[in-house]
Formats: sequence, C-alpha cells, structure tokens
Amino acid sequence: MFDTGNTGFMLVATSLVMLMTPGLAFFYGGLVGRKNVLSIMIQSFVSMGWTTLIWWMFGYSLVFSGGQGGVIGNLDHAFLRGISPSDVLSVNNNIPLLVFIAYQMMFAIITPALITGAFANRVKFGPYMIFLTLWMLFVYFPIAHMVWGGGLFATWGVLDFAGGTAVHTTAGFAALASVLFVGRRKVLDRGPHSIPLVALGTALLWFGWYGFNAGSQLKVDEITALAFLNTDVAASIAGLTWLFIAWFIEKKPKFVGLLTGAVAGLVAITPAAGYVSLTGAITIGLLAGIVCYLAVSWKNRLQLDDALDVWGVHGVGGVLGCIMTGVFATKLWNPAGADGLLFGGMDFFLVQTLSVLITAVYAFGFSYGALWLINKFTPVKATLEDETSGLDEALLGETAYEMI
Repeated sequence: MFDTGNTGFMLVATSLVMLMTPGLAFFYGGLVGRKNVLSIMIQSFVSMGWTTLIWWMFGYSLVFSGGQGGVIGNLDHAFLRGISPSDVLSVNNNIPLLVFIAYQMMFAIITPALITGAFANRVKFGPYMIFLTLWMLFVYFPIAHMVWGGGLFATWGVLDFAGGTAVHTTAGFAALASVLFVGRRKVLDRGPHSIPLVALGTALLWFGWYGFNAGSQLKVDEITALAFLNTDVAASIAGLTWLFIAWFIEKKPKFVGLLTGAVAGLVAITPAAGYVSLTGAITIGLLAGIVCYLAVSWKNRLQLDDALDVWGVHGVGGVLGCIMTGVFATKLWNPAGADGLLFGGMDFFLVQTLSVLITAVYAFGFSYGALWLINKFTPVKATLEDETSGLDEALLGETAYEMI
C-alpha cells in the first residue's frame, strides 16, 4: 500500500530534523559562559517534550486541518482524532500520514528553540515555558498554516520549500523582540566557553539540515537531490564568505565566524532549496554570508544584546532567503515551483516579499506583547543575583562543570 522507499527516506529525514534540536543546544551551549550552559541547553531540549505534546493535542490540526485560504485551521484532528495508521499523505506522496505528522512535528520543535539564543542568561524558565506555549499557538501555527496548510499565503502563491518564513523569520524577529524587552545582560558573560562544542553543534545542524531541506520534497526524486546539493553549496559558500570578510576586517580568520556563516547559508537556502538552480544557491550563499555578517555588525554597533545573533542569522537570513526565492526560483529546475523576478515573475517576487515582511512584523509584535503580558503575572527577567551566580545554579540547581 505504501511506497516503502519513500517511507524509509522520510523516517530518516524526520530523524535528521529531530537531531537538529540537540545540535542547536550544543551550538548555543558552547557560545555562552560556563555558568549558563545548562540553562540555555534545557530550553532547546524541553521543546522536544512540550512541543511534541502541544503538536499532538492541537498543533497538527490547527496547521493542517481545514482553514483553506485563512489564517488558522480547525480542531477536527485534535489529539489526532480520526487519523489511522493506514492513512496516506496523498496520492502523489504515498507515505503514511503518521510519518508526515512526525516530520512536521520536528519543525515545530526546533522553531521556538531558535529564539532562546537571543535572551541567553536573562530569562527565567517558567515564563519561558509560558511564552513557548503562547508563541506556538499564536505565531508558529498560524504562519505554518498560511504557508503549508492551504492558508492565506498559499492562495497567494507563496513558496517556502522548508521554512524560511514559518521557521526562521518567525523565530528571528521574535528573538529581536525579546532582546528589546529583556534588555542587556547586567553581568558580563565570558562566552564562548567551548568553541569545540559550537563546532559539534554546527556539524549536527548541518547534517540534520539535509533532512530539513531535502526531506521537504516528501519523496525521493530529482528535486530531493537538488535540494540536498543546494543546501550544502549555500552553506559552504556562506561560511567561506563570512570567514574571508572577518579575516579582512578583523585581521584574523575566526572559526566561530566560519561556523556562524555556514548556519546563515543554511537558513537562507531553506525556502529556496527545491526551487532554484545551483547558480542560484551559490548566489544566495554568497549574499547570506555578506548580509548576515553586516546585520550582526550593525546589531553590535547598536549595542543590542542579541547574545547569540539569532536575529542577524535567522531573522535576516530567513527574510533574505524568502525574497531571493522570489528572485531566483525557476520552473526550468522545478516545474512545480514558480518563475522568480529574473525569469519574468514580478508578481511572484512581490508576494514572496510581502508575505515575509508581514510575518516578520507580526512575529515581532506578538512576541513583544506576549512577554509584556507574561511579565505582568510573573517576572520574565532573571535577577541580578541570578545572573551573578549563573542561571544554571540559580534556576536549575545544577552545573555543567565543577567550578574551581
């Protein structure tokens, strides 16, 4: 009944995307100081549990059930009601519907975890859990529905192969809002405390991203291969671009810069991976390395304490990737896609740009408002005493390393 080859591939892709969340935890954990490693890592790992539960209860239904042409779905499949093991995704993607549900759940898990790098060392765990819940309900689920669930953006003809709008733009601009709300850290953080840990996290993210992008074709064909190769090419070019820019400006090649640039390239190619040529992927990688480096530099000049550059990498990279999809997409490489601006698709370029700008503004506005509201009931920000002793000890009663 099922296509066993495609089903096996999608199970592997789902596992790869799952691996990205621990990879993100290692990436962020290495970038902070020794006193705050566990407090940043738990914010990623807890999403693997809590978001899974939310997805089962109502997340999948709100994204993929009903609501055609609207901003949110319905609750017809809440608690996965009415779904059986024998259900197929579609006649074109003859895999178990349960595999698709699990695959999309992994996207939902990592998205709020991305935000946490921005407010590292400053936010209490309880308010973060409340924020995660509200944010998924009012930001991720509606945007994912509008892009992938047959909602408003889909009716406009917006294309987002693997999450430039729904994942990276939403998380990146939520991160910017959180930075503005919680303010700067009061205690100087001596991170990154472990660049090898950052490298390990980058490796896991890069490896998992093949499932993130190539898996989004939901079967094995020539577009799967295109998305796979475009992912690697863009990441490689962006990492090298960041490295050489930093080498020229800062006079030394920086390993963290190479790693950060690679992640920026992965972010930027995500919405375009299955719609652009290899030349388009190279160009997007080059632009990601330049634009995201400049965004982080500008953030630093403004002294915005986006601790781990979530806005500059994921927010700016996500917006850039979505707009560049509107420029470089071509039906010559994917007949099921669209022609971008370079191929006469002015209307497609405009809807791509408009949709991602709407997403950025909404994610920013709701995130700031949610933090403000939560703070009215329970303090969001860690105290000076908590920052001084480190959030690991103050909030978790645990430490990653023996303090000498």
